[in-house]
Amino acid sequence: MRGPPLWWRFLKDMNENKEGENMVQRALLVGSYVKAEDRDETASLLEELEELVATLGVPVFDRMLVHAREQHARLLIGTGKADEIVARAKAQNLDVIIFDNELSPSQQRNWEKLAGMTVIDRQEVILDIFAKRAQTREARLQVELAQMEYQMPRLTRGWTHLVRQGGGIGARGEGETQLEQDKRRIRGNIDRCKRELETVREARATQRKDRKRGEVPNAAIVGYTNSGKSSLLHRLTGADVLIEDKLFATLDTTTRKIALPNKQPLLLTDTVGFVRKLPHRLVEAFNATLEESAMADFLIHLLDASQPEVTKFYNTTRKVLAELGADEKRTLIVFNKIDKVPEDAALAVHRRHFPEAVFISVKTGEGIDELIARMAEMADGGARQCELRIPQSEGALLANIHRLGRILHTAYEGDAVRLTAVLPARLAETCAPFVVGPGVGALADSLQTK
Repeated sequence: MRGPPLWWRFLKDMNENKEGENMVQRALLVGSYVKAEDRDETASLLEELEELVATLGVPVFDRMLVHAREQHARLLIGTGKADEIVARAKAQNLDVIIFDNELSPSQQRNWEKLAGMTVIDRQEVILDIFAKRAQTREARLQVELAQMEYQMPRLTRGWTHLVRQGGGIGARGEGETQLEQDKRRIRGNIDRCKRELETVREARATQRKDRKRGEVPNAAIVGYTNSGKSSLLHRLTGADVLIEDKLFATLDTTTRKIALPNKQPLLLTDTVGFVRKLPHRLVEAFNATLEESAMADFLIHLLDASQPEVTKFYNTTRKVLAELGADEKRTLIVFNKIDKVPEDAALAVHRRHFPEAVFISVKTGEGIDELIARMAEMADGGARQCELRIPQSEGALLANIHRLGRILHTAYEGDAVRLTAVLPARLAETCAPFVVGPGVGALADSLQTK
């Protein structure tokens, strides 16, 4: 099933008779709303849709905001408004109408029949962006699965040009036969994708278990798409990651280790960005990638301070995190791109609503030192000071203590080492049997029960 997106092939079919001409896509964007108070939100989403479409390299020639009194089952909006949209698209010789609203398979077929051109929705645009951006085997499998599940009920769009042959009750025409063959092939591919993804997820779980066994804390960078997550990872770790000023520039998670000022190592993971009206099937398909957020010790929630609707973007990310069961994680709020905010008053508003947030510019480096210090505090969350007496034969454990903890005092007693150290919570639990000093019983009990 890999290859050009389904609607791309339909558009090519529709233009293949234009001998000597290259296929040119010219788009009309449509956003429909019912309640008057939703107009501004719909307009904002339409602007975001234009960015998404631009990411695919499709020029947008016109946009329409449509107020419908109610939603209609056949075309989503009334026939009068629908005729107006089609007339506007044809008058400008456009090739594709793109709805910001979700269209059902039947609505999509009705629109294409009415307009005589390709009609798609926001879901399909995002799916195509994901298909274009996916690099790793896991990401490609996840996108392929989501695309096939989306395309299955829409397959009849591809076979309307076939003539049903034969007659009589139970007769099957050429189009129907080919359609059933395609459905069987897609069902088989869906099953294959799910099996392969399960293998990938098992491998990822093993990798995650190895990281946990190493006792190194992990932080996941989450946030709205294009907030600067990959740029931040590159700034902090020097990671070789794709950085572009585009929505969904990268879909693949990248994990790198950094050393904090207190010598505490920390694993940083960049995750796929979120967007308003993210198709639920994509949240499901990318669960193996997104669950890095749920498994992290804490989150770095990156926000674009220059965005007027940054609060809505914050809420969108929180909503997706809630779906993943990660909304209760300890979270460090970070506002990026403060160099793009023209007025201090705007930052003052953000500081008032998010008093614990850190304000940075990945581009200029402003605030990065404060961010690293706060990350060190978060990584130390639950750290405990312990007095330990460890046999020198426990070489691996002693190495972990020196690597991950802060050693305050060291003394040697025969074949043992006596240490006073500040340890991360998980390492402190491992060291519980070796705790000594005043109150040893209570301290050891508390370490073992937490």
